[in-house]
Amino acid sequence: MAHDYDILIIGGGNAGFAVSKTAHEAGKRVAFVEERDFGGTCPNRGCTPKKVLVAAAHALDEIERASVHGIEVATPRVQWSRLIERARNMVAFVPDAMESVARKRGDVFRGHATFIDAHTVNVDGRVLRAAHIVIATGSRPRPLAIPGAEYLTTSEDVLGDPVFPDEVIFIGGGVIALEFAHVLQRVGSRVRILEAMPRLLPRQDAEAVGELQAETGRIGVAIETDVKVVRIEPSEGRLRVHYEVGGKAYSRLADRVVNGTGRIANVGDLDLEAAGIEHDGVRVLVDEYLRSTSQPHIWVAGDALAHTAQLSPLATYEGAIVGHNILHGPVKQPDYTATPSVVHTVPALASVGLTQEQASSRGLAVRVVRNDMTSWFSGKSYGETTAFAKVLIDEHTDHIRGAHLVGHRGEELIHLFALAIAREITATELANTHFAFPTFSSDVRNLL
Repeated sequence: MAHDYDILIIGGGNAGFAVSKTAHEAGKRVAFVEERDFGGTCPNRGCTPKKVLVAAAHALDEIERASVHGIEVATPRVQWSRLIERARNMVAFVPDAMESVARKRGDVFRGHATFIDAHTVNVDGRVLRAAHIVIATGSRPRPLAIPGAEYLTTSEDVLGDPVFPDEVIFIGGGVIALEFAHVLQRVGSRVRILEAMPRLLPRQDAEAVGELQAETGRIGVAIETDVKVVRIEPSEGRLRVHYEVGGKAYSRLADRVVNGTGRIANVGDLDLEAAGIEHDGVRVLVDEYLRSTSQPHIWVAGDALAHTAQLSPLATYEGAIVGHNILHGPVKQPDYTATPSVVHTVPALASVGLTQEQASSRGLAVRVVRNDMTSWFSGKSYGETTAFAKVLIDEHTDHIRGAHLVGHRGEELIHLFALAIAREITATELANTHFAFPTFSSDVRNLL
């Protein structure tokens, strides 16, 4: 049976757009299926509008430390509804702009896609066939199987709610929970994080997380770990969370209870079985070329992969690889070795490469260089309350294996370490590089 399209892309976010760019330039017949807004989660209701709120938190942090510089200021007051409106306005153009680009590259179908068979999808009654199908459906909040879960809100709800909550409880201490906790606490909310694991951010370096957790506590966020949430229920016009720690029962009231456990691949309602797509109930199983292990003409990229970091630049990177492999055969594989990530708290936690635990499990001999930079000239100049760095250097090759920074403009400095890892610049070569002084970048040579 003839195909309507060479490539059908389910999802109009970064991953799908990267595939479409490569395919369109090669003259392929492309179709997009999008049921919500073009651009996906990050620019519309995720990392981009969230960064507007984070910028406000940075301003509040600067005001808090103004007295260090001999500056006296009154207690700031944030008009939350105006801040939310500002975030909305800054991204309002995205869906239409992205859809316009999509229509230049191929046909656009609005609606929900489900598989009919391995080459065919149904889009709200419209049947489309394609030689290759790309699943680029992004992610969705992780569902929680606790009584009263229907009362939970999400980070998207926080970004869209002009009413400021006086008290907030986050169920889960993941990246999203920490980022919003720092914003809300600094603006004036009372925030509590309830984490089921023994510590926050278990995939990040333990010492760096410890530094961030201490700073999070310093600004007033209450953090409890090893928590079992029992139920959530309405109470006194608010929400009450019942939970246990060490066998002892607690209950607390809040205006909002937010799911902070992270996100999972948004593939559960595609009817993967109809297409014979192998999956484990959470994600599509893929090979090293990002193809379905059971249907090699079906591809997955972006947050829909689930087993890779959910980062917007990675979605674009993976989409470009999928596009290339569709055109030229399975020849390119993603390499995540030098991928930097940032937890946009204030201060931020930035990482690239291996953690010390990962290096140890791989049997690598590394020299671990730790520094507390709060007493350095640069740290003292800006009144930093946290400025931590941990760098792993291979003892045999002098290559940087990992870097983990908290504060000290780490969200920017981390890219120097990412570049060094990607281009195999040795620690000695990086230390001998000239940087303008005095800058935070000029401190890098002292971190090696």
